[in-house]
Amino acid sequence: MAIRQITIIGTGLIGGSLGLALRKKKFAGRIVGCDREGTLERARMRGAIDDGAVDPGDAVRGSQVVVLATPVLAICDLIERVGPVLPAKALLTDVGSTKAVVVEQATKVFGKSVGKRFLAGHPMAGKEMSGVDYADADLFKNAAWFLSPLPDQNLNEGLFAEFAGWIDAIGARIAMLPADEHDRLCAWISHVPQMISTALAAALVEEFGAEAPVLAAGGRALQEMTRISASPYSMWRDVAISNKKNLQDALWKVEQRLAHIRENLATRELAAEFEQAHELRKAPLKK
Repeated sequence: MAIRQITIIGTGLIGGSLGLALRKKKFAGRIVGCDREGTLERARMRGAIDDGAVDPGDAVRGSQVVVLATPVLAICDLIERVGPVLPAKALLTDVGSTKAVVVEQATKVFGKSVGKRFLAGHPMAGKEMSGVDYADADLFKNAAWFLSPLPDQNLNEGLFAEFAGWIDAIGARIAMLPADEHDRLCAWISHVPQMISTALAAALVEEFGAEAPVLAAGGRALQEMTRISASPYSMWRDVAISNKKNLQDALWKVEQRLAHIRENLATRELAAEFEQAHELRKAPLKK
């Protein structure tokens, strides 16, 4: 079944960027958005969607693929709301930052047919700014797009294969990981960096005050370290709740490293930490 219509529920940064990316790569079908009316109007003006509906049940009507592009806990709620009214042969997928709770909810809603109805996904792309006004057709270029296939799920046929083809077309690199492994990995490579940036920015405000020009004084390093501290709490709240154990474990290990560095500022152990850290940058980056 060819994809003639895609519904994107949540037309913010990620959902809006997906719509723009599909259009840029000549997706010929219809793109329907679902969001608040004001957001839908801005998404239409940006060219990210062709039409929109506030009600998810109305938005999914006639679609072959439905993409849930909201914070994680809202995705779980939408699976429960949209699942029962989803067209019988439509594919439901998501872009949530954690996968275990999403897969658990999809399995609960779709039961034994979940492998034919749902595909868990997560593009490793974003900005510190949220909303469709910051959407970018090139947001996914060279970004990893994690897919967490369910047991016996064949991604090489039907809508699965066609949707994966569009992921590839918009420039993302598909990577397969089971949901639990995805959540552990992303705690380290995405969620911990956000929390470190948030903690550093909050500490700077506490130490020097909100009006102090510390960013200008700090230069590029501080700018890079604190850039994502501007990210919205509403999204990261859901990540923290849904991936709490992995995030706690990773933060604890980073805390131990920081404590070790603090206690060895004047010893050879500090050099050893630098030497081990340098190993990370030696690993080749795959384009």
